[in-house]
Amino acid sequence: MALQNIGASNSDDAFYRYKMPKMITKIEGRGNGIKTNVVNMVDIAKALARPAAYTTKYFGCELGAQSKFDEKTGTSLVNGAHETAKLAGLLENFIKKYVQCYGCGNPETEIVITKTQMLQLKCAACGFVSDVDMRDKLTSFILKNPPEQKKGSKDKKAMRRAEKERMKEGETADEEQKKLKKEVKKKGTSSSKDGATKISSLKKKTGGSDDDHSSPPHSQADEKEEVDNDDDDDDVQWQTDTSLEAARLRSQEQLSAITAEMVMLSANEPEKKTKAVTKTSNGAENGNSAAHRKLLDELKATIKNGTSADQLLSVLASSPESAQEKMTLLFEALFEGVEKGFTKEVARKRNYLAVAAAQDEGSQLLLLKAIEVFFRKLTPSAMKEVALVLKALYDADILEEEYIIQWFQEKGGNEDSLIWKNAQPFIDWLQSAESESEDE
Repeated sequence: MALQNIGASNSDDAFYRYKMPKMITKIEGRGNGIKTNVVNMVDIAKALARPAAYTTKYFGCELGAQSKFDEKTGTSLVNGAHETAKLAGLLENFIKKYVQCYGCGNPETEIVITKTQMLQLKCAACGFVSDVDMRDKLTSFILKNPPEQKKGSKDKKAMRRAEKERMKEGETADEEQKKLKKEVKKKGTSSSKDGATKISSLKKKTGGSDDDHSSPPHSQADEKEEVDNDDDDDDVQWQTDTSLEAARLRSQEQLSAITAEMVMLSANEPEKKTKAVTKTSNGAENGNSAAHRKLLDELKATIKNGTSADQLLSVLASSPESAQEKMTLLFEALFEGVEKGFTKEVARKRNYLAVAAAQDEGSQLLLLKAIEVFFRKLTPSAMKEVALVLKALYDADILEEEYIIQWFQEKGGNEDSLIWKNAQPFIDWLQSAESESEDE
């Protein structure tokens, strides 16, 4: 089967990855019943990721002739005798209007119907959302026959729901483990005192050695049968080894990493203060370092000159800074000096953010942390726009809801800051919208 590049502008590119079959037509019938059959319409539509009924209907609308696509047989018919070159030209117009991204020209797009019954093309390559001209005749046909949703979105939602359930179960287990630990600690303290009293009195009565009375009497063993073997082991640990290192190990085994750190705060306060002072001084040195300033100035100059997003990434790639520092400096270079109207600025510079957030799976979390660092430096009134910025990036498909919720859960529950309070309404809306879509 002969293949050609999708889009006339890419026809001379021998290495273009998006291809489709060349159109094959056949004239059938004669007289008033003459028709043109597009033999391989199903294969063409599959390459364009559009229903074959759309392309067939488009031919009929442009030629002013009746057209029909049979779903069962896969036959595409247009009334009248039409040359292959003419139909191929109409197909090229269809690709420009309903397949290629208006921003980057990539054909990897998806038709989206908005709540206001408008058509948009959502590009999976650059994240650009293109508005389709609703004056075209085919738009009414698409609204009546919307494209099928991809199954991947449903599977993704199911995975998110299962992950949430696992997180809830883990939190419940942690709380139960905390309660059990407190009870075991209390029982261990009381039982150790009672056991020591009984053993000392037994030694005085019998005059025996420690080896002769290493095992407790039968009555004492009966009393301890009410407690499980695991609880006995915990008792021994708590009453025999109370060193700082042993307490740290037990906390890390039984609690999550965050909870264990909270437990050890009081025991490790002097060390923590020393580390905090060192960390603050190091952070100040890093923040004021010449390398950071040089990279920030270089990014500003690159953005001011109107350089493309890909060239901006090459500037970041040449820097020795960490991935988080690069993302933080990029966000600062894009929005430094802005005190209000962040939403408009984000919409104007979203191409830079879209390319930066699409580098790998962790880039979205890096961008969210960069937003957090940037907004911490602003005034309380400017912090109120953090929810608007998140909403704008979410609507532009630069940030996905799972990463936004993950970022909020990792930080929002542990710090009392205006950033989290202002972002809370958007997070609540995001979670309620997801639950509503799952119910539907």
